[in-house]
Amino acid sequence: MTLGGDRPTAPVCEPGRPWPMGVVPALFGGRAGINIAVAARHATAVELCLYDETGRHETDRIRLPSCTEGIWHGFVPGLGAGQRYGLRAHGPWQPDAGHRFNPQRLLIDPWTRSLSGPLERLANEIGHRASAPDQACAYDNAERMPRCRVVDVQEELRRGAAIMPGPDTPLARTVLYEAHVKALTALHPGVPAALRGTYAGLASPAMLAHYQRLGLTALCLLPVQLHVDEHHLIERGMTNHWGYNTLAFFVPDPRYATVPVHELGADDAAVRAEFRAMVDTLHRNGIEVILDVVYNHTAEGNALGPTLSWRGLDNAAWYALDEHGRHLNPSGCGNTFNMGNPNVVQMIMDSLRWWVQAYGVDGFRFDLATALGREPAQGQHFNPRATLFTAMAQDPVLARVKLIAEPWDIGPGGYQTGRFGARWQEWNDQFRDTMRAWWLGHPCTRGQIARRLAGSSDLFQASGRSPLASINMVTAHDGFTLADLTAYVNKHNQANGEDNRDGHNHNLSANAGHEGPCGDPAIARRRAQWRRALLATLLCAQGTPQLLAGDELAHSQQGNNNAYCQDNPVTWLDWNAADEALTAFTAALVHLRQRYPGLRHPQWFRGEKHAGEGWPDIVWRTADGLRPDTNAWELPDGRLLCCVITVGEGGKPPRERLMLILLAGEAEVVVQLPQGTWNVMLETGSGQVARPGGPPVATVSASLRVAPPSVVVLVQPMVPQEPATLEIPQ
Repeated sequence: MTLGGDRPTAPVCEPGRPWPMGVVPALFGGRAGINIAVAARHATAVELCLYDETGRHETDRIRLPSCTEGIWHGFVPGLGAGQRYGLRAHGPWQPDAGHRFNPQRLLIDPWTRSLSGPLERLANEIGHRASAPDQACAYDNAERMPRCRVVDVQEELRRGAAIMPGPDTPLARTVLYEAHVKALTALHPGVPAALRGTYAGLASPAMLAHYQRLGLTALCLLPVQLHVDEHHLIERGMTNHWGYNTLAFFVPDPRYATVPVHELGADDAAVRAEFRAMVDTLHRNGIEVILDVVYNHTAEGNALGPTLSWRGLDNAAWYALDEHGRHLNPSGCGNTFNMGNPNVVQMIMDSLRWWVQAYGVDGFRFDLATALGREPAQGQHFNPRATLFTAMAQDPVLARVKLIAEPWDIGPGGYQTGRFGARWQEWNDQFRDTMRAWWLGHPCTRGQIARRLAGSSDLFQASGRSPLASINMVTAHDGFTLADLTAYVNKHNQANGEDNRDGHNHNLSANAGHEGPCGDPAIARRRAQWRRALLATLLCAQGTPQLLAGDELAHSQQGNNNAYCQDNPVTWLDWNAADEALTAFTAALVHLRQRYPGLRHPQWFRGEKHAGEGWPDIVWRTADGLRPDTNAWELPDGRLLCCVITVGEGGKPPRERLMLILLAGEAEVVVQLPQGTWNVMLETGSGQVARPGGPPVATVSASLRVAPPSVVVLVQPMVPQEPATLEIPQ
C-alpha cells in the first residue's frame, strides 16, 4: 500500500472485536489480519495510521468503524506482525472538562509491545500551543513521533516459555540487590566493553561471579520499561538516568541493549531476545529478576506536558482529574492514572502478565504503590482492597511472583507502610531511619531498634504477614549511598541543576567530623566501622534484606542524594576503586545469615518457650545479663542492645543459640554472657567475621568486652542438657 496516483485500493476495515487490547495479529472469519482495540471512551473517532517498513511514510489512514463501551475497534485483513502504525483520536478540546483531543498528534498505542524511532526529545511534543496552553496545537507532528510495530504475541509467549524457570527462592533465603542496568556494569573492567551498561553485561561471567560471591538471590532492577526524558532535563542537556518516566509499559528499553540504536530505532526483536537471554542466564545461576515498575504515572506529565498517548486518546478517562479537569498529582510527577477506570487496571494487569510470561521475570517492586490504591469511589483515599490489588491477588499468572510495594506517595494520607495485604512485601523506611539514627548518633531508643531488628511487628503482624514482609534497607537508589551516608551531613546535589533544592533533607547521616573525602586515618576508621555496623545490622535483622548495588564497594556519589539525572561516573560503579575488604566483609555477612536460621526466622518472636522446647525463641538482655525493664527500653541514649535467639530451621529443633550485641555508644561495655562457651562469629568494630567453614573469630565465656561502634554475633552450639539448668534472665 503506497501513497500516490498508483495507490491500490485502501484496505477494508471491518468491525473486528473490542478485545484483546492493542493492535495484534488475529484470525477473523478464517482470514488473517490485525485486530485493533483502543480505549477512548470520550473520543468521537479513532484512526489507525499505517506506515511503510521504514516507518517514514504513511501508507493509509483508517477510521475504526465500531465502538463498544468506550473501546474503538476494527479488523484489517492481510496485515500482520511487523506492521508499523500510530493512532489519532478525534474529540472535543475542552481543557476545563479534562478533554484534550487533538487529531494533529500521532499517538502511541498504550498496549504496544514494540516502539521504534526518535525518543530523545519527545517531551517537547505538546498537544497545546506553547504560547496559549488553553488552545490546541494546529500542526501535525507525525514526523517526529516513534512508530508502534505489531508483534506476534503468541510467538513472543512461546519464546518466553522457553526461558529457564526462576529459582523461586523462599523469602527466608532471599537477599535482594537493587541495581541500575547501566550503572552496574558501565565501568566494570571484567565485562567486555561491548557489553558494558547492557542487559547482556548484567548476565556476563564477571557479574555472575560477583553475585555468587556475595550470595545474592535476586536482582531488583531500576526501571527497564521504555522511558523518555523530561523537558527540563532536555533543556539542561541531561537525561532521566533512573527511568521513572515510562512511555511504553510492555517494551524493554532498547538503550540498555547491545543492539545499535539509530534514527529508526533498534532491532526490537534483538532487544527482546537479549532481555530474555539475560533472564535465562540469571535463572540458570540461581538469581531471580525483579523489576521496578512505575504504574502510578506516565511520561506525559502535567497539563503542560507532552501529548504522546493516553492524554491524546482520552485524558479525562485515563488520568485522575479534579472537577476542573486538572490533574491530581499524588505521584508528584504531574499526573496519576485513574485507578477507577477498568481500562487502566486492564493495561497494568496485561503489562505485568506480559513481563512474567514473555520475559520470565520473577517479581515487581511498585513505585509509589499507594497511588495504585486510590480510586474515585473512595474519594481518592488509599484502599488496600482497591480494584487493582484485588485483580492481582486472584490472578494465576501472578500467583508465583514476588510483589513489593513502595508504600507511600505524596498525596493526602500517602504514608501507608504496613497496610498492604497478604503476599505483599513493603519497603520499610522505619527500619532504614532507625538503623541510621542508632548508629550515626541521632535520637533513638533501645525499644525502637529492638522492634526493627525483630521484624517490625508493629507494622506487619496485624495483617497476618510474617517478618519477611519487611523489606529492610539502610540505603536505596533515591538517597545517599552507604559511603556517602557516613561521609556527609548535608546533600550536595548542585550538579543536578536545581540549586541543591532537590533530594531529601532528612538523611540521618554523619561525617565523623569532616564533610566529604578526608585523609585523616581516624575519620576513615570511624566511617568504616559505621559502614560495617550498618551492613551487619541489615543482614542480621529479621525480615528481607535489600542491599544497594555499590555499597559493598564503598561507591560514592560525591554527596549527591538524588542522582536521578547523573548518567555518568557519579552513578556508574567504579570497580577499579572498590573497597575489596568491604566487599569480602559483605559477602561473609550474607553467608553468615544463610548459615544461621536465627538471623532469618520466618515467624514472629514470642519471647516464650515453644511446645516441646526448653528455651524461649528470643530473650532480651542488658549488659548485666538481666531483662531490660520498661525504663531501659525507652531511654533515648540507650545505645546497647543484646538478645539471645534460639530457633530451628523449618520447625526442627534448634542446633545453636545466637547472641547479638549492638553497641553504638562512645564507651566500651563489658557484656555478661549466658553460661557456657560462645564462639564469636562476627565483630564489626575490627571487621572480623568468620568465613564459611572456617574457625570462629574467638571463643569466649562469662563476659565479653565490646568497643563501639560494633555488632557482635556469638554462637553456642546446642549440647544435650536439661533445659532447667539453662540460665534464663529474669
